[in-house]
Amino acid sequence: MQARIEHININVTDLEASIGFYSRALGLEVAHRKEAADGSFVLCFLTDGQSGLALELTWLRDKQGPYELGDNETHICFSVPDYDAAHALHQEMGCICYENTGMGLYFIEDPDGYWLEIVRQQD
Repeated sequence: MQARIEHININVTDLEASIGFYSRALGLEVAHRKEAADGSFVLCFLTDGQSGLALELTWLRDKQGPYELGDNETHICFSVPDYDAAHALHQEMGCICYENTGMGLYFIEDPDGYWLEIVRQQD
């Protein structure tokens, strides 16, 4: 058997703010949404239009307060074709939370505190 990764899920407290962040910071677009008939949750799948992998944002109506992210050692990595332009945008957005210039990478933080690694796209 050979499995294929379809999506990665994170839970968010403000779905529209998160969609806006991922759209502006990384160019992701909403591929589809699923809303519970009773309004208890919304699933929103974002894609880059290239890889086939989706980022599922889950909003839960009854969730109170921020999510506990522990040491936040788990992360999602995005490669960008123009590292300098991405860095400038993220600096303007004020979302860079950690940089390692020696390794050529940095992390941005989304509205819920998730860290996202940014690296140069390899040809």
